[in-house]
Amino acid sequence: MQVLRAVVAGGSVTAAAARLGYTPSAVSQQIAALEKEAGAELLERVGRGVRPTAAGLLLTEHADAIARRVAEAETALADLLAGRTGRLSVRYFATAGAALVAPAVARLRELHPGVQVELRLADPRDPLPDVREGRADLALVVGRPEPAGEGVQDGVRLLRLLDDPYLAVLPKGHPLAARRSLDLAELAEEPWVGSEWPGPCLDAQLAACAAAGFQPRFVVDSEDYVTAQGFVAAGLGVTLIPRLGLGGRHPDVVVRRLKAPEPSRTILAALRPAAPAQPALTAFLEALREAAGSGPALP
Repeated sequence: MQVLRAVVAGGSVTAAAARLGYTPSAVSQQIAALEKEAGAELLERVGRGVRPTAAGLLLTEHADAIARRVAEAETALADLLAGRTGRLSVRYFATAGAALVAPAVARLRELHPGVQVELRLADPRDPLPDVREGRADLALVVGRPEPAGEGVQDGVRLLRLLDDPYLAVLPKGHPLAARRSLDLAELAEEPWVGSEWPGPCLDAQLAACAAAGFQPRFVVDSEDYVTAQGFVAAGLGVTLIPRLGLGGRHPDVVVRRLKAPEPSRTILAALRPAAPAQPALTAFLEALREAAGSGPALP
């Protein structure tokens, strides 16, 4: 149909052949094949040239529409491949939202304003099926602090963003509150307020306590950082909260660094290893790394 379009535009087979880089014979053969397929004559001779019949004019109009759609598709594809348009689907967990995801999305909008970002809060314990099965382009997950946490696991590529240390949260009047830092073992005899759901975050706390030679005695479970601080402020015990989880601090608690060992959780980005390269996804990952490198300061 594009050959027919060229003949109609040029007014002759010869002109169309010159425009397309074909021989006049090849153009005539293609027109004859198209007429046979259409079951109608498409061109009529006028002097030294040709003009379209009603059937030829109809097909030429459709050929023009097809050419426009092809050009639009090529432009849209070029925009997508260049990262000027597209859509990213991201899964994240609450404490990573304000500190990592929000500034990364803002940066992506500066670099790729035509890219839409779908953000969905997910359970930090297992958002990986969404990535593995293509429902999400990237998910933030919590892993162990060992370097072996990176790499491809269960069909998902894990990239380390940052280690998020746990800090001790004590009532303001606690005997240890005057210290700038504490050994984790100094909290061994304290009643503890739980701040984590069962999973990798709680595992990181328990592993550090085991390395310090004790098992914490939980007197209340809150599974929420704000609520945990409220219990601590009321004098019910002490707790550990990761640095990214201390965006809002209760006025009646103090926060101290821990050592020997320092509990920590690792935050990783999960992606499909075989997914095609996307400039917008690459830019978003770099923005997450920037945000991770400029996180809130330790007390």
